[in-house]
Amino acid sequence: MHILIVEDEPKIRDVLIAYFEKEGWKTDYTSNGMEAVQKFDFHQHDLIILDLMLEGLPGEEVCKRIREKSNVPIIMVTSKSREIDTINGLNLGADDYIVKPFRAKELIARIYALFRRIAPVKRENDDEKVIRFFGGKLVINMETREVLADGRPAPLTATEFKLLSVLIRKPGKVYSRADLSYTVQGYRFQGDGRAIDAHVKNLRKKIEPDPGAPLYIVTVVGTGYKFSMQPDEPE
Repeated sequence: MHILIVEDEPKIRDVLIAYFEKEGWKTDYTSNGMEAVQKFDFHQHDLIILDLMLEGLPGEEVCKRIREKSNVPIIMVTSKSREIDTINGLNLGADDYIVKPFRAKELIARIYALFRRIAPVKRENDDEKVIRFFGGKLVINMETREVLADGRPAPLTATEFKLLSVLIRKPGKVYSRADLSYTVQGYRFQGDGRAIDAHVKNLRKKIEPDPGAPLYIVTVVGTGYKFSMQPDEPE
């Protein structure tokens, strides 16, 4: 795995490089946001560890520009600790968000959890690789992780695809935010569940005909979310 570390604090950067290399991961780094975008364009890294307070270009803009061209996993690492900062980061398309100070081992655990989301997902008691909903208006390829919404590609992040795959396993089942956080992200979210709300919001923008009046991912007030449609009958 080739990781791009975008971090302006040398001590943190050096610690991360040392820990990542112990895991057998190749690393590249920069402290400049503009250079981060250029490095990603040149090398196409497998994961980005992204600080937000950078020279050259803010981390939020780095995330936005990379998301315009790639669904590479992004973990934001920052001293911005307000929950609104976390939600804003997730709304930009980050897969995860960790606040400084943190332990390197915690970040590594988050990375492994993130890449478990990328592993192939299989529906329970179902060998179908391609699943269709709403007369084929939503098509999900579980093997290639490709999604078509109304005939157009919907480029989902690893977290968004895992969230969708969990919800469609049991259409109609209501999942609490805490359960989705544990199943999708691999750990219990410490807070009121707004991180999952942010991922659901991003997912709806990509697959719903009208994100403001969702057909597929429905909010169950006071509880959580459910996938409201049964799959189409096999042809």
